[in-house]
Amino acid sequence: MTKQIFSIALLAYPDVSRSALYGLAELFEVSNLAAEEQGVEIKFETRIVQGESETFFCELILIPPSISPDRHYLNPDIWITDWLKKSHSKGTVLASACAGAFVLAASGVIEERRVTTHWALASLFEKKYPSIKVDSEQILISQGDVVTSAGVMAWLDLGLEMVSRFASPAVMRQVGKLLVVDTGGREQRYYAQFSPGMNHGDAQVVKAQLYIHANYSNSVAISELADECHLTTRTLLRRFTKATGYKPLQYLQRYRIQMACNLLESSNLSFDAIAHQVGYEDVGACRNLFQKIIGLTPKMFRQRFVKD
Repeated sequence: MTKQIFSIALLAYPDVSRSALYGLAELFEVSNLAAEEQGVEIKFETRIVQGESETFFCELILIPPSISPDRHYLNPDIWITDWLKKSHSKGTVLASACAGAFVLAASGVIEERRVTTHWALASLFEKKYPSIKVDSEQILISQGDVVTSAGVMAWLDLGLEMVSRFASPAVMRQVGKLLVVDTGGREQRYYAQFSPGMNHGDAQVVKAQLYIHANYSNSVAISELADECHLTTRTLLRRFTKATGYKPLQYLQRYRIQMACNLLESSNLSFDAIAHQVGYEDVGACRNLFQKIIGLTPKMFRQRFVKD
């Protein structure tokens, strides 16, 4: 029986992560071995595309991540966006990892879509592409013709998802075993850190943020914050939410939970002690909020991120 050839282009835009670029190529090589073992009649053929003359029509275009401070992904070359748009119109599936979502967005094919990218890039992405919904809690979001994955190493999740989809879930699981990587589901919020920016230009809101940081273990009322900033409660609420993306109470909760994460990683304190230390008398309420924000119980978080 003739194997189905599935063509994949790996986009090597300026400052692309080379480890991800070649890692994806090798992942599909391993997938071919796994498919043969499983009796699945498919062969993945990958080709690295570095310039316009190398573009071709294929079934899948993968846009790897970038960790370069130069951020070329913010303004990709016109040949790249034109190729993505033209290919998509002919049925090519487009997929990105991490900062690759910016390259994908620049093509204009994901307007009004829901995507994910690295949690530290989510705010920048939302400002640059306000019509696109960013869900930075998810590791991977698949919408059929468009697939996005989150962190720098989420190219693995992306590659495995493509293998599962175009070969079979069994082949994907076998690839995971051969590469010794977890093929189970996970979420980006497990890894995200609450690191609110203060370069929004509102000095009074910065003052409120710093007050919360200094007093998070105590009860902090909105009226107390307003007095500290010499603003009315209503004005502070409006300006704080606009500048940070959070209401003051939400901000306080996320800051406290981040402090709890830090203590889970850096100390041997029980979660009861940690809850009290970050400002919660009700340990159960703190535990529920922790799981709601992080996606893991405190015990699961410590097991995942702290070595015995």
